[in-house]
Amino acid sequence: MAHTTRSAPGHARTGAASAVAPMRAPLAIYLNDHLFGATLGSELARRVAKQHAMSAAGATLVRLADEIAQDRATLLLIMRDLGVPVRRYKMGAGWLLEKAGRTKTNGFLVRRAPLSSVIELENLRLGVEGKRLMWLALRAMGGPQSSVLDDEQLSRLLDRAQEQSATLEELRLRAAADVLSRY
Repeated sequence: MAHTTRSAPGHARTGAASAVAPMRAPLAIYLNDHLFGATLGSELARRVAKQHAMSAAGATLVRLADEIAQDRATLLLIMRDLGVPVRRYKMGAGWLLEKAGRTKTNGFLVRRAPLSSVIELENLRLGVEGKRLMWLALRAMGGPQSSVLDDEQLSRLLDRAQEQSATLEELRLRAAADVLSRY
């Protein structure tokens, strides 16, 4: 008796292995790994925006945090549309890892280290670059599941990731110049 698992709207997989295969499939692993990063990045972006709310970059960081959260929500919708199950433990691990990252030993127990902003902006930029690469990979994806994806939406997400990366690089360079020129 064959099992049928829906992998995406309009696409059915058949065979005994398909009931187990979705989470072992490269696409499921790939997207859940990116969801882990998106969760971590979204939490970090919110924290950075909150810490710098009263600075000259505050409004820009709040906008970036909102966009990064929206991109994470879009990833969840794409996963749903592709029939990729969400591994909640990966989302929880991303959330927990971001919280644990705050407790690093940097010689400053009560206040932020001077380099904290630079490192946080670098980490956000790396996350945005990873997200951009994921959107590119999804756009290049073939096979029946690719018909579920909206190429125009992926193009908009790619453009936004490039804008986010450029903005974060500008903020990172300003923060680095400010901190590194003091010593």
